[in-house]
Amino acid sequence: MTEPHSITKAAMESGEPVFRKIGVGPWEEEHPGEARPTADRYDSDLLDVGDTRNVLDRYRYWTVEAIRADLDRRGRHEFQVAIENWTHDFNIGSMVRTANAFAASTVHIVGPHKWNRKGALMTELYQHVEHHPSIVDLVESIRHQDAERAMQAGDHDDSEPTRIIAIDNVPGSVPIETYHFPKRCLMIFGAEGPGLSKKALSLADDVVYISQFGSVRSINAGAAAAVSMHAWVAQHAKV
Repeated sequence: MTEPHSITKAAMESGEPVFRKIGVGPWEEEHPGEARPTADRYDSDLLDVGDTRNVLDRYRYWTVEAIRADLDRRGRHEFQVAIENWTHDFNIGSMVRTANAFAASTVHIVGPHKWNRKGALMTELYQHVEHHPSIVDLVESIRHQDAERAMQAGDHDDSEPTRIIAIDNVPGSVPIETYHFPKRCLMIFGAEGPGLSKKALSLADDVVYISQFGSVRSINAGAAAAVSMHAWVAQHAKV
C-alpha cells in the first residue's frame, strides 16, 4: 500500500510551493525520550545521522540487508523482468527502480555486466538482479527454475511453467490492453532504439505491444517496463 505524503491541507491551499520533508533525522531528535533501538535490523550509522534514503517509513534506519530480507519474507510477486543490455541503455536503472516499486521477483540483465545505475537510485541494493551472457542462457535458467519447482512440489504441482512475454511493437504482437498476464511470467524488454533481438522474439511464448496514439513509433524501455509491470499488478496484486 502506498504511504501518504505528510502535506497539510493548509499548506496545499496557501498557494506557496510545498516541499516535503524527505526522510528522518537522528533517532534522538525524532524520538526524544525513547530508548535507542538495538535490534540487528537497525543501522547504527543511520540512527546517528538520520535516514534520507528513498525507502518506506517502516524501513527507516534499517540496514540494506534487513530491508532486502524483509521484502523476501513478505513475498515478492511472481513476475520477473529482463532487458537486453546491448547499448548500455540508461533506462535499465529506471526499470530496476520500477521493479523494486512493484516487488518484482527478479530483474535479469542480458548481455554486458556493466549497466548505468544512476536511474536506479540505489534500489538495486534491495532488488534481486541477475546477469546472463545471452537470451538463450536466460531462458534456460528460467526453465531450470520451473523444473526445480516442479520437482520440489511433486504431485502437488499444478502450476504452469513460466510464460515468457516479449514486449515489443512488431507484426503479430497483441495489445497489452486486452492481454491477460499469467501470474508466473517473465517480461523481456529490448534496448532503446533496436528493440528486442530476433532471438528473444523467437523464444517468447507471447509478444505484446503497448498501444500508442501519437506520432512516435515507440516509448523508451523504462516507460514500457513501468506500463507492463503495472498491467500485471492491476490484474494480480492485492492492494
